[in-house]
Amino acid sequence: MTGKLILVRHGETEGNVGKILDTRLPGLPLTERGAGQAKTFGSGLLVPPQRLFSSEALRARQTGGYIEAATGVNLEVLTDLQEVQLGDLEGLNTRAAHEAFQDVYHAWHFGELSERVPGGESGNDVLERYVPALERLRETYLTDPEAPDLIVVSHGAAMRLVSRELTGVPRQFAANNHLDNTETIELLPVPGGWDCTRWGSYLPPFAADIAPTGDDPMG
Repeated sequence: MTGKLILVRHGETEGNVGKILDTRLPGLPLTERGAGQAKTFGSGLLVPPQRLFSSEALRARQTGGYIEAATGVNLEVLTDLQEVQLGDLEGLNTRAAHEAFQDVYHAWHFGELSERVPGGESGNDVLERYVPALERLRETYLTDPEAPDLIVVSHGAAMRLVSRELTGVPRQFAANNHLDNTETIELLPVPGGWDCTRWGSYLPPFAADIAPTGDDPMG
């Protein structure tokens, strides 16, 4: 069995604490707690990845840097893996702004991928930049049956949307279950696509009727 592509949500940021919709590059930094989460994740890896990547966002690069320090695997920064871009909602932390994004984001999970917040990306826009980046990693590093895992430090909302579309996990499950900081979605390459082998604390099979978790989707 070949290695997996492990998507890791970055550590806690000042934006997460302040409930700020922080999507534009470079974005806000990790908190002290977020740095600790990243260090713990890196030190907890039993086997170093064959390669380590992150998005261009500061929080992802910082998280990746701590994983690099723990594993000795050099961090490489990739384009197209940034968080969902929220246009006119950028920098807001109001209930109305969060509800506006949540309405659009949940619509994406149920197939309405052309929806967007004012000035922001549609679901299709996110998939069109993010999925090819993952497919390039697959073609370059995961074709050998003996290939070790890849780690990609990225962002919660984008990770969830892309992983649902690639693997077909139940729509209600994906919509209801966010990722805590430094939780992972693990994707296994299989003929014709990908299988999801972990979603945060859940392992397959993924039940559509799992109750919603408290949602902090952004980052």
